[in-house]
Amino acid sequence: MDNDLVKRARNGDKTAFAKLYISYKDKLYRYAYFKLGNTHDAMDAVSNCITQAYLSIYSLKSEKAFSAWIFKILYRECCTILSKKAVDSQIQDIDRLNIESPQGVELAPELKEALSILYDDEKDIVLLSVIAGYNSKELGSMLGIKAATVRSKLSRALAKMRKYLE
Repeated sequence: MDNDLVKRARNGDKTAFAKLYISYKDKLYRYAYFKLGNTHDAMDAVSNCITQAYLSIYSLKSEKAFSAWIFKILYRECCTILSKKAVDSQIQDIDRLNIESPQGVELAPELKEALSILYDDEKDIVLLSVIAGYNSKELGSMLGIKAATVRSKLSRALAKMRKYLE
């Protein structure tokens, strides 16, 4: 039955895709919930997964591969959410360093030292993200790179700084 629905969905049948969604939503949600640990993130991951699957189902090579394909999409969505949470956690750690108010433009000496160990592109991303408050999508647009690349560079840079400050 799934193979027929997948075939119809690949041909643009919205009702067939809706039936696939109904068939898979509980399994997808359970996986996301146990991977992410909370309802809100699990619902976001499933929603993003379904949207991506709907937009790219035409690229699915075989109807038989649908289950593995949709769970691979969900897995990537969960990883994205987890990496964003890790970066948020690292940003909170850096915020605790008692950075002076923006009017003073002076950074805590420890933070200046930690920033000095970073490459220029890492330093730019940290400053624009943590100090100026830009998100990864905005930074990606500014710097001409993908938002995911911004998140990974920010994560690595903050980890370097944290290690230096320990």
